[in-house]
Amino acid sequence: MEAVLLDTTLHIRDHFECEQPSLTAYLKTQASQDVKKRLAACFVIVNDTNHIIGYYTLANHSLDRALVPDKYQKRIPPSYHVPVTLLGRLARDYSAKKTGLGEMLLMDALHRAYQISKNSIGSMAVVVDPIDEKAVLFYDKYGFITLPDSGKMFLPLQTIASLF
Repeated sequence: MEAVLLDTTLHIRDHFECEQPSLTAYLKTQASQDVKKRLAACFVIVNDTNHIIGYYTLANHSLDRALVPDKYQKRIPPSYHVPVTLLGRLARDYSAKKTGLGEMLLMDALHRAYQISKNSIGSMAVVVDPIDEKAVLFYDKYGFITLPDSGKMFLPLQTIASLF
């Protein structure tokens, strides 16, 4: 299975259902608009019948330098914001529960963010803003660092590079 860019003429969203109603609604009603407006790129994994069983979004983002852990701040000039890649949403359909699809989506997103950072657009990390405690535990399992006072989590690109 390979994640590909959302194509509303090919990929069927109607039956997608996940644990978070807001993530289900986003895919069904907002994702294609965000893609058209270039606010985010939406990558999907589909089954044999082109029904979406998982998706994630990536976008350029920046963090205030003060939010970044001290050991990463020294490489950043004081007046700069930190360029990061935002993993805005990640969800898998109920039908793909306990199949490893969540991890596969995350690894695909991290690999894609790494390749983009390496080849075209600067980014120091992938950042997520977990929707709930279950999501915090999921990202924590993969080494994401909680950023104090923001609720966001941060995985440096140098850590991601070691995965690939």
